[in-house]
Amino acid sequence: MSSGTTGSRRATQRRERRAEHRAHADYTGGVYGSMLAASVVIGAGSFGSFPRAELVLLLLLTGLVFWIAHVHAELFGARLARDAPDRRVILRVCREEWPIVKAAVPPAAAVAVSPLLGLDVQGALWLALSVAVAGQVGWSVAAAHRAGASRRLMAATASVNVLLGLVIVVLKIALTH
Repeated sequence: MSSGTTGSRRATQRRERRAEHRAHADYTGGVYGSMLAASVVIGAGSFGSFPRAELVLLLLLTGLVFWIAHVHAELFGARLARDAPDRRVILRVCREEWPIVKAAVPPAAAVAVSPLLGLDVQGALWLALSVAVAGQVGWSVAAAHRAGASRRLMAATASVNVLLGLVIVVLKIALTH
């Protein structure tokens, strides 16, 4: 085997590993962030009366705090044991975990525009919860699609995330009654 073939094979393997890592990192944070946002909406609506502006801030800041926690865990939990992270690695991890924050934006935007839709605070909470669950399903299907999953597997991941979303909705109903 020539060194060109070996080098080409290694390059292909590196590209495949990077693609697999991107598929995982880009979307798992989005699924997680959507579930986190749904949980924040449940907590806000069940255990207190938050004005819309406070709920928008709570959603965004919770996403940001969890993003920082995930970046910290990724950088210092796994990587510190091997190597001290450099600037390039830190920026890459920050970018990879950013979907956690991105997933909080649609539910926060739903709360922000809810007065324009004529919704009271409870209506805003339900809208935000619906948007968060829809995001959770969307992120999971996008992850499966990007990873090259079959349509059957994409339907399965959508179903699992719809089921998880329904569990969140049942919790919301149970906690508010």
